[in-house]
Amino acid sequence: MAAPMQISLEEIISMLLSRVESLSANDENSKTKSNIIYRALYKKGLITEEDILDSVKEEYRMLKELGVIQAEPKEEMYRTITDGILQWIKGDVEGIKRSMAEYEKKLQEYAREEAAKKPKIEVAGANVLNQLDNMAGGKGKLII
Repeated sequence: MAAPMQISLEEIISMLLSRVESLSANDENSKTKSNIIYRALYKKGLITEEDILDSVKEEYRMLKELGVIQAEPKEEMYRTITDGILQWIKGDVEGIKRSMAEYEKKLQEYAREEAAKKPKIEVAGANVLNQLDNMAGGKGKLII
């Protein structure tokens, strides 16, 4: 009977990280190949902007029917998604940079809004607490 093999936690984590890196590299490779193919088809006129818009709508219709999403996006959202795809297909680097900057700006605004909504806990210094405690009769049980 063979003895059980022992593997350290560090070895398991290392194997998992290696696998994740491999999957990430394969995903990026697939995206690059797809972008190249879509760009070639677009330049040949085999894919039009209307084809992409229709495909985006069809994708979201299917997601709704499958129950993955509750409702289909509005027309404006379809246009935004289509424009983003077209920027990549057309190789519009400046447009992509603008979109990324706008997205980053919106994220920062959202983070500021969310931070403003959260209640803040303020801590008084010991001297202030002592003053308040003395004003309350000096019982040492001040809770605010």
